[in-house]
Amino acid sequence: MQKARLSLFTQAPVILKAMINLSGAVKQSSLGPRLVELVNLRVSQVNGCGVCVDMHWRDLIKQGADPRHLNAIAGWREAPFFDARERAALRWADALNALPGRDDTDAAYAELREQFGENEIAELTYAVTTIRAWNVINLGLRNQLPENPPPGM
Repeated sequence: MQKARLSLFTQAPVILKAMINLSGAVKQSSLGPRLVELVNLRVSQVNGCGVCVDMHWRDLIKQGADPRHLNAIAGWREAPFFDARERAALRWADALNALPGRDDTDAAYAELREQFGENEIAELTYAVTTIRAWNVINLGLRNQLPENPPPGM
């Protein structure tokens, strides 16, 4: 296990607070907390961010999500547990997260337009972007998944 490069929560407090506020705003969006957390979990899985996978999995469990359904997010295309709206959001999350190395956003956007209005698409795009930023921060600074999560987390 590698050691964290620095303590994220003691450095750049103004920017950290802005990131936390951005995450809070995304969670308060019209998308609803379940969909936001499904997207957070999926993007974190793809990016290999253990800290975020654990956090968002635990949050979905607190919301009453079925653990079997959450385990199937990695294979969401084959899993029967997700409705058309969730599938469109997960596909959009995968497509955006693959940028710039791969751009398959046209088909994903067309599917998204069938399920979401423009404001929701903007909110979903912010959600993907925000969790991707947290993934980069945690992975880049080698923040470690705690054996025991902090109280309230």
